[in-house]
Amino acid sequence: MYNSTRIRLIEPTDAAPIAAHRVRDFEAFRSWEPAQPADFFTPEGQAERIDKLLAGYQAGTVWPGAVVADGQVIGQITVGGILPQPHLRRGSVGYWISSVAQNQGHAGQALGLVLQVMTDELGLHRAEASTNLANLPSQRVLRRNGFTPYGVAHSSIFLNGSWQDGLLWERILSD
Repeated sequence: MYNSTRIRLIEPTDAAPIAAHRVRDFEAFRSWEPAQPADFFTPEGQAERIDKLLAGYQAGTVWPGAVVADGQVIGQITVGGILPQPHLRRGSVGYWISSVAQNQGHAGQALGLVLQVMTDELGLHRAEASTNLANLPSQRVLRRNGFTPYGVAHSSIFLNGSWQDGLLWERILSD
């Protein structure tokens, strides 16, 4: 289980498996993620999204990763909002694991691996994340990887027709 999890830079060929996961898991993720246009759930829409993510990677503002287990893409982990300036050096982590691969340790392992990327490859000092207040599984993943909550962002994300609060998390990478 844990040993089979790895992360790598997302690739254009990941569009079809990601779209398939997102279609199947639409209801499961609905409580945690904002509404998306219909093309988000198609291979073509995912290909366009991946192209934008890779352009951001080339610009140094994002590190978009695929989570892979047993040779199959099972989710995504992304470091966004990268601020590489010497006085900032931080990024924000977001991730999801397909429902067929949840509760097997993949999210925790992927987060640990991306923290290494943030430190070793990106040279960042601080990792940030945000969860819905009710997303206890994601909060457990963050805690297990050394994150601590530091505040609440009130009305920070529009989900299911209303503005929701987010719990803010941080980890200093040199710790």
